[in-house]
Amino acid sequence: MKHKYHLLLAIFVISFISSVMLATQETPLFCGEETGCNLVTSSKYAYTFGIKNSEYGIFIFAFLALLTYLHIRDPHEIKKATILIGTIIGAIIAIYFLYLQQFVLNAYCKYCIVVDIGLVIGLIIILARWEK
Repeated sequence: MKHKYHLLLAIFVISFISSVMLATQETPLFCGEETGCNLVTSSKYAYTFGIKNSEYGIFIFAFLALLTYLHIRDPHEIKKATILIGTIIGAIIAIYFLYLQQFVLNAYCKYCIVVDIGLVIGLIIILARWEK
């Protein structure tokens, strides 16, 4: 897959935008009052060490998007490894958050789903085309 990093860049940018929406909107835009967005984003699971997970997402996805862009322009093994590690850790956390939404909260946040599914797809892209 020649454009693997272009796809990852798109996923990271979309995840960054979703994180910004989650961090800056009380009830994220396009989420109605009767949806699970409020329940998910106001649950105890929406915070880690007292900071909203979406605020972590802003910095993490900005970093991964920038790093991926730089890797596309000038490939380097350290960048490649950092993107891989970031995507693996992110996908593990995303699977945990999907589990929480499905089995603990029984509610779904559209923006959270975009981020979580994006990371899982990113991991699949990386692992399906892993080159040593």
